[in-house]
Amino acid sequence: METYDLKGEEYIELIKLLKTMRISESGGQAKMMVEDGIVFRNGEQEFRKRAKLRTGDLIEVFDYKIRIE
Repeated sequence: METYDLKGEEYIELIKLLKTMRISESGGQAKMMVEDGIVFRNGEQEFRKRAKLRTGDLIEVFDYKIRIE
């Protein structure tokens, strides 16, 4: 499992996280991944591209698991 440190920020948007962690190559690809229903937040499908991820959230996509810290 990987972690993403918010570094004092309140949240990060889902598509930005996917780009930052290099799970998607572009913002467009990140949006498609969310629209296709392959991204899970805390065990449930997340369809909001700009969902605000906060400390404690767990994102799962493909074989990646990312804990927001």
